[in-house]
Amino acid sequence: MTTNPVSEAATTPPQDPHLDLVGSSIEVPLVSGEWRRYVNLDYAASTPALVDVAAKLETFLPYYSSVHRGAGMKSQISTAAYEGARETLRGFFHGRPTDTVIVTRNTTDSMNLLASCLPDGAKVVAFTSEHHATLLPWAQTPGNIHYLTMPTSASVAIQALADYLTKHPDTTLVAVTGASNVTGEVWPIAELTRLAHDHGARIVVDAAQMAPHLPIDMTSLDVDYLAASGHKLYAPYGAGVLIGRADWLDSADAYLRGGGAVDFVTPTEVLWSSGAPRHEAGSPNVLGAVAMAIACDTLANYGMDKLAAEEISLAQYARQRLGEVPGIELYRLWEPEAPRIGVVTFNLAPYDHSHLAAILSAEYGIGVRHGCFCAHPLILELLNVSDDQATSLRAELKAGRRPRLPGAVRMSVGIGTTHEDVEYLVASLTQIANDGPRWTYAIDPTTGEFAPDPDPRPWPDLPITLLT
Repeated sequence: MTTNPVSEAATTPPQDPHLDLVGSSIEVPLVSGEWRRYVNLDYAASTPALVDVAAKLETFLPYYSSVHRGAGMKSQISTAAYEGARETLRGFFHGRPTDTVIVTRNTTDSMNLLASCLPDGAKVVAFTSEHHATLLPWAQTPGNIHYLTMPTSASVAIQALADYLTKHPDTTLVAVTGASNVTGEVWPIAELTRLAHDHGARIVVDAAQMAPHLPIDMTSLDVDYLAASGHKLYAPYGAGVLIGRADWLDSADAYLRGGGAVDFVTPTEVLWSSGAPRHEAGSPNVLGAVAMAIACDTLANYGMDKLAAEEISLAQYARQRLGEVPGIELYRLWEPEAPRIGVVTFNLAPYDHSHLAAILSAEYGIGVRHGCFCAHPLILELLNVSDDQATSLRAELKAGRRPRLPGAVRMSVGIGTTHEDVEYLVASLTQIANDGPRWTYAIDPTTGEFAPDPDPRPWPDLPITLLT
């Protein structure tokens, strides 16, 4: 009897959800010659793949092919998988049945796509505390973006937006983050959405940090547009998503121009497709879309409410313990009791942020992020960098020099982070604060960042090209 692997895969009963991560037990070398388990505290930048994602994607790979116009069985299966992924993403974020779901590269791509689809003369408002993906795309037409100053609390943010919209009733779009990638603060999306709609504006939410850590219901919130990234959702295969109301998306020129975005073309006229295909020209990232959908299914099966509660508790514990490290300064924009996801940003005197991150990596096997986290105005505010200092830095950069830029270190939690990981970070920082580094470091002239000097750590023998 001939078996049908497609049918068998489709009818396999769901297993108990597990949130295991690829590479969670990997060991890395230290400059001392020791090896230890890598402590990943850099989830806010990019997440490892869920084991479930990698395994199911490997199962799908033999059937991967072209999509949408192929009559072959593999093409038909790939098309069904790609369109199924689109509907899974709609369901995970509780998008409306009428919303368009566009597969993009990442959140930044999604926000730029929406910016290209704004009606003529659209007016956008955003806060200066935003990630660059939410701060920068709207300036494509001079004069169409206004930036509100950084709010000191959620209530101040609500009042500032209310005051602005009252004075500027022609505002078209409010662009706001769901959760800060620098301070972890969760923004009052429901209240900001109501304000926008009460004044005839729409709202787009940058959910890059919110989506992996908190449940999101676009329909209940009445959010008009939402953007998210697979590489922050435990599916680092190069896909993102933009979900939202169809009219602006269907009225705008195609974001990319090429095959797949058209219904008919002559030498003198183009009939653009409607819906998602209008903005998905070229061969789409089928594997990335499927991977992101698998991740969303896995997280949903585990329970986003449950996951959020676990991570919020761990993040509160981390802030408390880190605050006990001698010489440390924790950064926040809002009051201490404001709701936050698992992001904690800090500096440890007297170390440069790059130097501290290099020490944590080279001597302790801890991965953190450092720098300005694609949110330069917010970092300048948190670090009390004066306008004169900022002007001097800009002048140095314009002159082609590499000044030491202000910045901080960020630890961020996710699936797989434990109390033991937090305690290990705290113990490592305490040892650095009390005894200093145990190795020598220098600024790499190529990157401008601190690195061990010398660096005896061996790299893995991988079957790919590594440019070192």
